[in-house]
Amino acid sequence: MTNDASGTGPTDDATPDDGGRGHGRSALPSQVRAARSEFEHQIGRARAEFEEANERINARTGRNLLMATVIGLAIGAVVLGTLLIVKWAFLVFAVPLCLLGIFEFARALQASGRRVDVVSQLLAGVFIMAAAAFADPLTHWVVTVATVFFVVIWRLIGQMAARDGRRYGDVVSDVVVTGFVPLYVGFLGSFAFLLLREDHGQLWLVAVLAVVVAADTGAYAAGLAFGRHAMAPKISPNKTWEGFAGAMVAAVTAAVLFALFLLGLPWWAGAILGVAILVTATLGDLGESMIKRDLGIKDMSSWLPGHGGVLDRLDSILPSLATGFALFLLLSPLSTLS
Repeated sequence: MTNDASGTGPTDDATPDDGGRGHGRSALPSQVRAARSEFEHQIGRARAEFEEANERINARTGRNLLMATVIGLAIGAVVLGTLLIVKWAFLVFAVPLCLLGIFEFARALQASGRRVDVVSQLLAGVFIMAAAAFADPLTHWVVTVATVFFVVIWRLIGQMAARDGRRYGDVVSDVVVTGFVPLYVGFLGSFAFLLLREDHGQLWLVAVLAVVVAADTGAYAAGLAFGRHAMAPKISPNKTWEGFAGAMVAAVTAAVLFALFLLGLPWWAGAILGVAILVTATLGDLGESMIKRDLGIKDMSSWLPGHGGVLDRLDSILPSLATGFALFLLLSPLSTLS
């Protein structure tokens, strides 16, 4: 406040005193913008670090870890939901899955130059799995043998009709792989349905699948963190002995817990289950790796992002189902389940 030149009155040459409220109102939006900018910067930095770490993991494992985890959890939810709510609903999920495995295996063989008939292979898979689910065990074995003869004869008739001068050695190779496909996918997969027919068989199936997943997860985590010594470099370069040790710890731990709290078995029976499933799961994984190396492919297909093909997820499970059924017959009399 000052007087004017005539000294007759005051002049307002400054803003009224508002106690700093006007300055506070103008400063508040700036503080909000600064805080938002800092928050966005931190989010962007965290995202960049996550993507960088994820890329390193993907480069080392050859898989999209995030996508593989999401798809794995979704499949696990379907499996548990069908087995624990209405166990025979598992057929609606498992049969198409095995047929997809047969289809992609047959197509991979065709792409490598083998003569394999997709239609006959799918029919053989349906008959084998249906016999396991609805017929007696002897009929299941008879149907399996009959379907192998069926696909082999189908292939030989197809070769005779082609009259393309295919070499004898190639024809023999076609016949061998033709008979192998239904045994590898359809027959081994059918042990899941044999288990379902037994009392508390769905619980055993859950345990077997969970131990396989535990072994796979343990191998992945331990191999990623500590893997130094290759287990079978000419077959599967990413597999290490450190990963195998992690798989053993995870598989045995999971099996013992399932034995005690789900199957009503003593802990040592769970340890036997864990070791047996670990061995068959590892051999199944290495076996499929040998097949893919022989075919000159990395994955059977790309239907499951982050996993490869259906058969790439079933490779450890298929032989483990047969082992799980055999252990059920051996160990279930020890169970306290009524």
